[in-house]
Amino acid sequence: MPVFTPQIIDWYRQNKRDLPWRSTLNPYHIWLSEVILQQTRVDQGTSYYYRFVEHFPTIQFLAEAELQDVLNLWQGLGYYSRARNLHQTANAIVKLHNGVFPTTYAELINLKGIGPYTAAAIASFAFKETVAVVDGNVFRVLSRFFDIPEPIDLSSSRKFYTELAQTLIDKTQPDTFNQAIMEFGALQCTPKNPSCSTCPLQEDCASLRNDTIGLRPVKSKKTLVKNRYLHYAIFRHQNKTIIQKRTAKDVWQELWEFPLIETEVSRELNASDWSMGPIENVSEEIIHLLSHQRLHVRFYHFNEFPESTLENWKIIELQNFESYPIPRVIDRYLSANFEL
Repeated sequence: MPVFTPQIIDWYRQNKRDLPWRSTLNPYHIWLSEVILQQTRVDQGTSYYYRFVEHFPTIQFLAEAELQDVLNLWQGLGYYSRARNLHQTANAIVKLHNGVFPTTYAELINLKGIGPYTAAAIASFAFKETVAVVDGNVFRVLSRFFDIPEPIDLSSSRKFYTELAQTLIDKTQPDTFNQAIMEFGALQCTPKNPSCSTCPLQEDCASLRNDTIGLRPVKSKKTLVKNRYLHYAIFRHQNKTIIQKRTAKDVWQELWEFPLIETEVSRELNASDWSMGPIENVSEEIIHLLSHQRLHVRFYHFNEFPESTLENWKIIELQNFESYPIPRVIDRYLSANFEL
């Protein structure tokens, strides 16, 4: 629809936020911002963007860094697989492309760790390639404006939406159009309580006309939330404690934690579960929400070490725990209960 593209761009020029990655054509910086913002709010992600640019000013610095340092810098953002992929992709670009970012979507999409959305973002923002980005904001804007009933979580629908966005993109300024439609979804056509009364597209919005705004976009699958019950043992002896690294392909992979027992149901453990002496203190249950999991977390305090330690356990000074990348729920508990 001809009116859609110029009005979206005009709205963007008047309402866009002043964000640091919008003032650069550096593909490395653009890539950093896109990975950080994939599942993070802009207000939180901006400080992390500055932090990464400062610590790793070029992709070579990032590739040469230890993964633990990258994870430590990422701490608090969650979805740590993004940080691991970031490090892995940086290494691939340095090794396969001499540290120079590929300049086309077709080349970028072949890099492990860069998907269709990120490849389109880099290609259009850094190199002005006419390729449409399709993220959650774009899905929402298009599904509402055209009143599309196709679920957005099906691969066939993703292809449909991508092709639709591609027909709408302004070929003379693809970077501006892509930024505009994403910003429009973030600020104007929001998931809840969209500002329809002040929307420049209201006269042509099919969902507004058909009173289906609240029904768009459609999702075919309901996300199932899994409950997990995590019990952490905080062993302390002469201000030392025991930690272990999570190596399995699970939440918090490569992060450090206290020794853990996970149970199938909610219950409070006793000393015999740990094969230890008396438990000095047990925390209240802490609920920590992830995208598809609800974690029920308890911390058990022991004023001594076990008679024997496991091979994957590491003894450290308690105050040094903050130098290790750790899950947010542990970080918050330590901050609230210990002076590190």
